[in-house]
Amino acid sequence: MNAAVTNPPSAPAYPPQAAPDIRERFAAARAAGKRAKDAAESLGLSEGAAVAAHAGEHGHPLKAQPLQGSWLELLQALEACGPLMALTRNEGTVHEKTGVYRHVSATGPVGIALGEDIDLRLFFAQWHAGFAVTELAHDAAQDPTKPPSRSLQFYNAHGRAVHKIFTRDATDLAAFDAVVSRFVQPSAGYVFGPEPAPAAVLPDADIDAQGLREAWAAMQDTHEFFGLTKKFGVERQQSFRLVEGQFAWRAAPRAVARLLDEAAVDGLPIMVFVGSGGCIQIHTGPVRNIQPLDTPRAQWINVLDAGFNLHLRTDMIASVWVVEKPTADGVVTSVEAFDHAGELMAMFFGARKPGKPELQGWRDLVARLPGVQELAHAA
Repeated sequence: MNAAVTNPPSAPAYPPQAAPDIRERFAAARAAGKRAKDAAESLGLSEGAAVAAHAGEHGHPLKAQPLQGSWLELLQALEACGPLMALTRNEGTVHEKTGVYRHVSATGPVGIALGEDIDLRLFFAQWHAGFAVTELAHDAAQDPTKPPSRSLQFYNAHGRAVHKIFTRDATDLAAFDAVVSRFVQPSAGYVFGPEPAPAAVLPDADIDAQGLREAWAAMQDTHEFFGLTKKFGVERQQSFRLVEGQFAWRAAPRAVARLLDEAAVDGLPIMVFVGSGGCIQIHTGPVRNIQPLDTPRAQWINVLDAGFNLHLRTDMIASVWVVEKPTADGVVTSVEAFDHAGELMAMFFGARKPGKPELQGWRDLVARLPGVQELAHAA
C-alpha cells in the first residue's frame, strides 16, 4: 500500500485535558455564527486540531470519529453512497459540487476522480488526517426534526482542510455509515504543526527569462506548465511577469465578477478550478445564478446553481492575470485570481474537450474583461 495515500498513526495535537475547554469554546463560536475554520482560529487552533478535540464521548454539538486507511480506497467506496457534496476551499474561495464519486484512481500519491459532476485532482501526500464529523444544527433544540450535518473531512499536516464531503438528501446513508465503519479508527490521533514560511522567490534577475519564454512557446499541453516552473525555479505570478505581453496580461480585480456575469448572460460553458493544496476541484458547464453579497466583513461573488455553488471573496483579490498556454490543440486561455498573500484563489477556462480548440466565445469574453490589453491570439 502506497505510504502517500495511507495516513500514519500519531499523537494528539494538544493535551487531553484541553479538549473539554476547546469543545465548549468552539460550540460557543459556532453558535455565534462563525464558520468552523473561523471558530477554530478564534481559539488559536487550526480547524483540524479543533475537530480532533471532538473525538470521543461528550455532549457537544460536533462529534468527530478519526479515520485511518487508504484515502484512495475510502474515496472509491463512496460511489455506493450516491450523491454527495464535494467541498474544496482555500482562504478566499469555496467550491461546492454535488454528484457521485466515480472513476477514482491514483498513480502513486496523485489521484483523480472523473465522475460526471465530481471532477477532482488529488494530491494524497497532503492528506494527513481524516474524520467522520456529525454536527447538530444550531437550532436543533427548537426544531428537533432538523437532521444533523454529516461529513467526511480531511486535513493536511498543519490542520488546513484539503477536502470535505457532505451527505445530501439523496445520499444512501446506510452505505455512508458502512464507509465510516470500514475506515474508523477511534485510537488514531494526529499532530498538526504550524504552517511553514512561504518558499523564498528568486529575484527576477536570477531567472533565465529568455529560456522561460522559449520553453513556454514550445508547450504542447497545459499540464507541462508545472514542470516548466520547476525547471526554471520560477513562482507562478513571477512567471507571468516575465512573459507579460507575450503570454500573460494583467486584468482588473473586478474582472472575476464580470467574467461570471457575462458567462451567465451568454450561456457560455466554463471551467472553474479551486485548489486547497491537497485537492483541485473542477466545475465544467454553464453558470446561471450569479449573486454578489456585501457584508460588513467581506464582499463575495457567488454562483448559486443547482449542483454547483462558488463563493469567492472579491475583497481578497489582489491581482488577476489572463494567461495563454500553447497546446497541440491551439492556445488555451485562463483567467487566474490571486489574493494578497500571492495564493491562487481560482482559475477559469472555457469549457473544452481534449483534442478540441478553445471556444471562440470564451476568447471574446476574456478580451472584454476590464483592464485586459490586446491578447496575442487576437492580434
